[in-house]
Amino acid sequence: MNIIIVCYPTYGGSGVLATELGHKLAQLGHKIHFVAYKKPVRLKLTEDKVLFHKVNVPFYPLFNFQPYELALSSKIVEISESNPIDLIHVHYAIPHAYAAFMAKEMLKTKNINLPIVTTLHGTDITLVGKHPFYRRAVKFSIQNSDIVTSVSRSLKQDTIDFFKIDKEIEVIPNFIDVNRFKFKNENCKQNDKIIISHVSNFRPVKNIRTLLNILLKINNDNLFFNMIGEGPELDLAQDFVKQNNINNIKFHGNTDEIEEILCSTDIFLLPSKKESFGLSALEAMASKCALITSNIGGLPELNIENETGFLVDVNNEDKYVEKINALLHDKNKLEKFKYESFKRAQLFDIDIIAVSYTHLRAHETPEHLVWGRLVLKKKWGGGGGGGGGGG
Repeated sequence: MNIIIVCYPTYGGSGVLATELGHKLAQLGHKIHFVAYKKPVRLKLTEDKVLFHKVNVPFYPLFNFQPYELALSSKIVEISESNPIDLIHVHYAIPHAYAAFMAKEMLKTKNINLPIVTTLHGTDITLVGKHPFYRRAVKFSIQNSDIVTSVSRSLKQDTIDFFKIDKEIEVIPNFIDVNRFKFKNENCKQNDKIIISHVSNFRPVKNIRTLLNILLKINNDNLFFNMIGEGPELDLAQDFVKQNNINNIKFHGNTDEIEEILCSTDIFLLPSKKESFGLSALEAMASKCALITSNIGGLPELNIENETGFLVDVNNEDKYVEKINALLHDKNKLEKFKYESFKRAQLFDIDIIAVSYTHLRAHETPEHLVWGRLVLKKKWGGGGGGGGGGG
């Protein structure tokens, strides 16, 4: 099949997942056309299987804000007119699903009817989508997609509850290439200190201020902290560290060496205020890290309480400190959590999850095969409320 994939080209989880999915689909024999305003950071092009089409938005002084959605729709139409495209897969409802719908309507005038698969990742629903200026457009885009998928059961329910969606939503969890981490784990450097790491885009939703207070409360010479990523609150974090003389810490920025850093990590700390799935937590699990995360969104579907780690109320700093200290004083439990995390990460391997996309069928028109349809078994489920089973 010829598939258009539309995504954000940044370090964010949705762009990474879209890119890795495209690579895997190409390995399975499909031809993938990536569309974005710049080349996605992890995209590896091949002459015959993985191509990139840049969306150019010309500057016109008439517009205060340049119309990216219009340029994106036109680019999708242009690609579809010159290639035998079979479907459009967009990551994020806004603006991608909205632009895909407009492209689909334009293509109908040329007797080209392409199905749209929309994957919801989180902030398109929990943040942007809830803004009154965007709410109607987000709901319209979801309702008019042929297939909608969500990366967690929590996000699916949030979508249904907030937008009153009656569209069927399939849950297909995020994934990783476990083999990327296995090699690093086998060749990992050993450390005398306990390593605690955090990975995020340093936005307020990642609860950076609470994270910093936790680090200050547990800080001692037997620990070392890794802070990975960049974002609007990175300067705040660096200033906090200097002012409080936290010297056993390193800020890595955006790095391609995340596997090397995580493989020597013992505890992964993620106190997010919102987290529809938690891809960085899954990468930490594949790196044999114990997890201490907030108990919101999709995290309980990934981090199983007292099995792979601990779940804590979002802003309960003292409880985070208590749970971290519990692992620091009980090395057997720490090692058990690390082992169980790695074992659970295998369930989210790309070879298991990516193929689920190739078995999707549009519910409203069962005679119209999109990729086929697979009702997922609840093998991603976990104690108490976990799982990424079928919708």
